[in-house]
Amino acid sequence: MRPKLQQQFGYANPHQIPRLTKIVVNVGMGDAPKAPKALEAAVAELGAVTGQRPVVTRAKRAIANFNLRQGMAIGCAVTLRGQRMYEFLDRFITIAVPRMRDFRGLPTKSFDGRGNYTLGIKEQMIFPEIDYDKVERIHGMDITFVTSAGRDDSALALLRELGMPFRGETPVAAA
Repeated sequence: MRPKLQQQFGYANPHQIPRLTKIVVNVGMGDAPKAPKALEAAVAELGAVTGQRPVVTRAKRAIANFNLRQGMAIGCAVTLRGQRMYEFLDRFITIAVPRMRDFRGLPTKSFDGRGNYTLGIKEQMIFPEIDYDKVERIHGMDITFVTSAGRDDSALALLRELGMPFRGETPVAAA
C-alpha cells in the first residue's frame, strides 16, 4: 500500500506518505442532562464497540435556550490509536458498514480540507457488539479518521487503499 501511494503522489521521502494517525468516535447526547441513564448506556455501548473506556464530554459554556449549564455531561468520546485503531477500522469496514440501512457507499465529500474524514452514523445497531434486546434508545455517533495527509486527495487515496467503500466503487469482497 505504501509504495503505491508513494508512486501515485511522487513522494521522495517515505515519511511523506500519509498514514492513519487516530480515529475519534464521538457520541453527542443533547438530552443527557434530562436522562442521565441514557448517557450511561451510551458510554457502555461505546466502550463495547471500541474496546476502550470512553471519556464523558462536558459542556464548555452555558446556553440558556438549551437549558445547559457549564460542566454538564452532554456526551462521550473515545480516541483510538495504534493496534486498537486498526482493529476498529477493520471491524468497521468489514462488518459494520455493510449492515448500514440503504448503503450505497460512503460519501467522498466529508473531508475537512486538511486530510481528515468525518462520518456520521444514524444508529449504533450496525455494530455486532451491541445487543438489540438491551438497547433502550437508538442514538448516532460521529467517527473521524485523522490522517497525516495535508490534502484531501492524498487522504482519500489512503482511505481507499485501507478498504473504505466510497460511493461509485465496487466493494471489495472479503477474502
